[in-house]
Amino acid sequence: MEFIDLKAQYAALKDKLDTVIPAVLEHGHFIMGPEVMELEKQLAQYTGARFCAACANGTDALQLVLMAWEIGPGDAVFVPTFTFMSTAEVVSLVGAEPVFIDILEDTFNIDPEGLERAIEKVLAEGRLTPKAIIPVDLFGQCADYDKILPIAEKYGLKVLEDGAQGFGGDIRGKKCGTFGDAATTSFFPAKPLGCYGDGGAMFTDDEELYQMLCSLRIHGKGSMKYDNVRVGLNSRLDTLQAAIVLVKLA
Repeated sequence: MEFIDLKAQYAALKDKLDTVIPAVLEHGHFIMGPEVMELEKQLAQYTGARFCAACANGTDALQLVLMAWEIGPGDAVFVPTFTFMSTAEVVSLVGAEPVFIDILEDTFNIDPEGLERAIEKVLAEGRLTPKAIIPVDLFGQCADYDKILPIAEKYGLKVLEDGAQGFGGDIRGKKCGTFGDAATTSFFPAKPLGCYGDGGAMFTDDEELYQMLCSLRIHGKGSMKYDNVRVGLNSRLDTLQAAIVLVKLA
């Protein structure tokens, strides 16, 4: 069963899309072109985050943040049981271990009480070092950050908000994408804000983290194109997708 009609969506936006796509083809800056920078600016303004860095997809967005935080072997990252594969997958990709937390019956979001019990259990076992929590915003509804953030502060854990399914949601006017130390979203076509291919973005108020993410998404880029100062990913957003998302964001 299809829950989103992309053909109908295109029909509604056709006039604008048929203008912006040829414009990209005309200027020829297909990777990280001007539309990407404009999208980052508008996404930051929309969410209220200080910084936004676009990337190739939502999975990379999560992984890049974990890489920037140097999370790896021996570390525990707490994730909900009800989510898409990538939330836990990226934890394994950086060498850390996902610790699964049950969800609440009424929201399907991570259970804060279960989260704290799991943190205490990991600490008691002593095998892993708790490092981060990845709450997932689902069905346009933010996770319970009123309870999650104090738990994170109590145990000194980073919070990485997976906002791929919650973009546009808010808690008392504070937008999805601004609750954690960092947040991510996906522009997969079926997401609340989707493109016509793959794409993603990362949000943070931390300028140092933002600069690291900008480096890691382009092969660990330094001060110039072929100055690679660290191991990163090939995770640039293509300009056509940025142009499409800009139309939908307007």
